[in-house]
Amino acid sequence: MGLSVATARPLNVPSLDTSARAFVLRLGRALHSYGYPAHRLEDALTVVSTRLGLEGQFFSTPTSLIASFGAEEDQRTFQVRVEPGDLDLGKLARVDAIRGEVARGEIAPVEGARRVDEVAAARPPYGPVPIALSFALASAAASRFFGGGAREVAASFGIGLGIGLLALVANRVRGVGRVFDPLAAILAAFLATAAAARFGPVSVYIVMVSGLIVLVPGFPLMTAMTELATRNLVSGTARLAGALGTFLAIGFGVALGTRIGEMLFGVSRLARPVSLEPWTEGAALLVAPLAFTVLLRAEPRETPWIVLAGALAFGGARLGASLLGPELGAFVGALAVGLGSNAYSRLLARPAALTLVPGILLLVPGSIGFRSLSSLLERDTVPGVEAAFRMTLVAVSLATGLLFSNVILPERRLIEAARTRDPAGVARASP
Repeated sequence: MGLSVATARPLNVPSLDTSARAFVLRLGRALHSYGYPAHRLEDALTVVSTRLGLEGQFFSTPTSLIASFGAEEDQRTFQVRVEPGDLDLGKLARVDAIRGEVARGEIAPVEGARRVDEVAAARPPYGPVPIALSFALASAAASRFFGGGAREVAASFGIGLGIGLLALVANRVRGVGRVFDPLAAILAAFLATAAAARFGPVSVYIVMVSGLIVLVPGFPLMTAMTELATRNLVSGTARLAGALGTFLAIGFGVALGTRIGEMLFGVSRLARPVSLEPWTEGAALLVAPLAFTVLLRAEPRETPWIVLAGALAFGGARLGASLLGPELGAFVGALAVGLGSNAYSRLLARPAALTLVPGILLLVPGSIGFRSLSSLLERDTVPGVEAAFRMTLVAVSLATGLLFSNVILPERRLIEAARTRDPAGVARASP
């Protein structure tokens, strides 16, 4: 008995269930690669799976994604190995838009998977010159935030430029990429020591930490604390260990670079920076978000919102520090930028991460962690432990501020997740 016309289907056309699974897996790989932490990634995949009629369970770690589809007694499980990548806010926004179109039924899962592959294959939006200059500008702005004078800002600019050029080489040569962090730390420490010896009194510490500020893993540390707070224990613990490993690699590079510099130029004298005019801090607050826009590969149209997020974070942290102290004051800064980013997400239907990540980067405790590691390397155990505790407290304050902001004003992703868990909400939100 032959198949009826109504039930016949060409063999080379995937079923809806198969194409939906393929789309979810590609989506998960893309969002993971472009910077989604575990709790956000699992929520996003749960929402889109439910909208596509799939019963899915997801488990994310910093290096893999496990997805299971179907009822517990008849599941199919897929494991996706993911190399930890750099944050890419531009691709993240485009993939998130594709996710929304598929979830609303505007395009088929097959078309969505094809578009995700196109995004993955797209060339970077910025060339090598803007990237190298952005490293330099971010380092110069950080030097001003840390209280550096004109000499420190200039030296930090030069070190940042050198690290930016090294980053371009690391992107092309895989072997260099594997040892990029210690190499960059060696370069920064050596150049900071040379600048102090050749160009007059310069605060070596400010110049060194400013040059490395883009690499110091303060943001991964804060993300790890957020994942631990949201009960993503495996991912949070792994990310915390990764941040610690990066700190140790940078500390080794700084120790080696400093020793080489002192052998060639002698021991650097302690120097007190000459304060700059107050308006230069406002200029640094404008320059830093612009540099982050390029380094995070955000689209140029997001620049005004990123600058505004940076101002919210910085102003909130200053207000919080005056009220609660510098460590707990980070909570106010994170709360301010979190609320602003969630409002941006709800009004413009864009991922909150586009403004949240650059804003938080102005608050992350990387410099405190660097000070802790430096003290421990110099055998100053008590100051090193105190700085490590301060770093942890700042990271917890940032994570708590972001969690509070999602309670007060949930972002678009959390509203979608809540509706997905509520059958009535799904019915109202369905296309």
